[in-house]
Amino acid sequence: MAKNTDLTGMKIPQHVAIIMDGNGRWAKKRLMPRNVGHVQGAKTVEQICEDADSLGIKYLTVYAFSTENWNRPESEVGAIMKLLRNYLKDCIKRANGNNMKVRVIGERSRLSEDIRQRIAELEEASKDNTGLNFTIALNYGSRDEIIRAVKSMAQDYKDGNIDETEITEDKFSAYLDTADIPDPDLLIRTSGEERLSNYLLWQLAYTEFYFSDVLWPDFDKKELINAIVKYNGRDRRFGGVREE
Repeated sequence: MAKNTDLTGMKIPQHVAIIMDGNGRWAKKRLMPRNVGHVQGAKTVEQICEDADSLGIKYLTVYAFSTENWNRPESEVGAIMKLLRNYLKDCIKRANGNNMKVRVIGERSRLSEDIRQRIAELEEASKDNTGLNFTIALNYGSRDEIIRAVKSMAQDYKDGNIDETEITEDKFSAYLDTADIPDPDLLIRTSGEERLSNYLLWQLAYTEFYFSDVLWPDFDKKELINAIVKYNGRDRRFGGVREE
C-alpha cells in the first residue's frame, strides 16, 4: 500500500513507540541461529531511525531489552549484550552524524559497568543534537518503572519536598523515566503479536496501536508509512466526544 502513498496533508505522529518483535523467528525461518536475527534487527533499528526522521517523526522509542528478557537462555542474553556493546561503540558517531539525540530508559544497575559507561558517554555526546529524539528502553519494564517512581515520590514526600496536594498525573509523570518525553501518539508492534508486554503502560493510555505481521528484521519504511496511514484513519478523542 505504502509504495506510492503521498503523506501530504496527513498528520505525522510526533512520537512513535515500537515493540520490535520477531528477530528469533526471522532467523529460524532461514535456518539460522537466533542471534543472527538480533544482528539483522539492530540494522533495521538504524534504518528506521533515518526513515522516521525523514518522515518528520520527532520522537522514536524502541523496546530493546525488557526486565523479563533476562529469563531467556544465557547464551542468547550474552549474545544480545555483545551486540549492544558493538552498537553503543559506533552509536556516538552515528548519532552526531545524523544530529540525533539518544537516551536510554530503564533500570541500569543490572547492566555491566562498561555498558553503563558507554550509555553515559552516548547520552552526553548527543544531548545537544536537535534532530530525532531516539530513546532505547533497555532493561526496562513499565511496572518496575512505576514502582521506582512511586518510591522516589514517597521519599520526596517524606523529606517534605512535596505534599499531597501536589500529587497529580503531571507530577507523577515527572518521576518516570520518560519525564521530558511526550507520550507516544502511535505504538507499533511487529510479528503479529498483540500485547503490551510491560511496555510504557502509563504513557500509552491514549496511544493508537498498530499491529504488523512483519517480523522486525523485515520492517521497513513502507511498513512505517502503512502505520502512519492507519494512524490518520483513527479518531483520537481522548475520552471526549466528536463534534458534529
